Amino acid sequence: MEMKDQLHPKESETMLVILNENKPRHFTHNRTILLSIVLLFLLCAAEPVLAFQSLFTEKDDRKFTVKHFKEKNFRLAGAQLLLGEITPWAYDKLILNAEYAKISAKSAWNNLSPLSWSWDTDDFGMNQFAHPYHGGTFFNSFRTNGYSFWQSVPAAFAGSYLWETFGENEPPSINDIINTGFGGVIMGEMTYRFSNLLVNNESVGFKRQVNEVLGFIVNPMNGFNRIVTGRWGKPVFDKSKRDTTLLHTDFDLGLRNFNANRKGSSYEWYGHLRLLYGDPFYHLRTPFSHISLNIEFGNDDSSQVSLVNVYGSIAGWTMKADKTFEQSAMLTANYDFIRNQAFAYSAQSIRFNLCTNFILSHKLQINTIAGAGPVLLAAVPDNYGYKDRYYDYGSGIAVQGSTDIKVGEQFTVNLHYRGVLIKTLNGNPSDYFLHVFTGDIDYQILKHIAFCLEPGYFNLHGHYKYYTDVDATYLYLRLGIRQSF
Repeated sequence: MEMKDQLHPKESETMLVILNENKPRHFTHNRTILLSIVLLFLLCAAEPVLAFQSLFTEKDDRKFTVKHFKEKNFRLAGAQLLLGEITPWAYDKLILNAEYAKISAKSAWNNLSPLSWSWDTDDFGMNQFAHPYHGGTFFNSFRTNGYSFWQSVPAAFAGSYLWETFGENEPPSINDIINTGFGGVIMGEMTYRFSNLLVNNESVGFKRQVNEVLGFIVNPMNGFNRIVTGRWGKPVFDKSKRDTTLLHTDFDLGLRNFNANRKGSSYEWYGHLRLLYGDPFYHLRTPFSHISLNIEFGNDDSSQVSLVNVYGSIAGWTMKADKTFEQSAMLTANYDFIRNQAFAYSAQSIRFNLCTNFILSHKLQINTIAGAGPVLLAAVPDNYGYKDRYYDYGSGIAVQGSTDIKVGEQFTVNLHYRGVLIKTLNGNPSDYFLHVFTGDIDYQILKHIAFCLEPGYFNLHGHYKYYTDVDATYLYLRLGIRQSF
């Protein structure tokens, strides 16, 4: 995707160069995500006590059992939040000797002024992944200490504000508050649920220790809390204290090809992990009772991790559910991170979804989702550059629609469209239009093993006030083997 800059021809390179010019700070986000991928995959493969099933199987009538079993501990929660502040600052200051970590009373006083707030120019991966991940630790400082989902939400924003004001000598960033706060809630509750699936069971001995370690890495705050409260290594025999929510997992491994602006490129290996927690037609009143997680990684030179997508239900209503027809309405919080050699985009949004499942016969089922909602903050690539940052921040609206068709036990087809309109808030004055068409053809060749073919089309059109419009297109194709759990 080459979009030439008439004013800065030397800086007009492919998106690969543009998005890797700045070095990430605090920690390497790609390695962090890769480690999380491995751990989440082990979560799904190593826990026989979990019941795995897809949307197309018979529904389970068990009640949703995520509860709060320990009393609220504000002192420990506050201490863990401060730990989440001090640990990365100490690393930046003592190990990296970073200039931005050299804080003082003067820098803190300046940052306390509302007039000091601005938009920063940090690396794309730092702002769009590292900050939401960090916000998740703030959220979990309270979530793992007996506080409910809604009671833990302020901790993500408070932790972000404290970091922006006292953790760095740079001016507080508007984009960081949104990314760390809103993104931290999504990342935090997702990791809270999955880490609890690992540790809240009857496993003992070596397996218990493995589960504890994996749970710690998936959610460090939860692991730390288990250590200081003496729960580390202790099995949970009381079934009423376990999360019995169903979890369906797909893991793909194969080859993919990105075709930027129809220019040829070679195939490379990739892996894709999908986790579907809960059921979009049942037990939707509890926040994040339904979660979808997608992570894709490979040997792309621009980014080892090319996709992280999370959405969780904030609230939902089952409208109808019987043997032939199911329908529900669901409000979701969404986090998207896409970065590869041809394309980059990241956003946090809220969407209202209408989910429908038509059970036409025992051999034919059709599942549809239609949704729309505001994009709170999106990062969109800008080849012309703005204040040493090669992406713009904006808000807008997004629509999406998908159809899953399952024929018998072996053949499944998925078609998906997403359209996004973004108006730039900080960057070169512009409007962006994103169109995404994707497909997924799945043919089962053995029990729980299928061959999958996934074509896709991305188009990003940028309409600029002072520069020539740009139109970036890429096609992709994935060929892989899918293991379902």
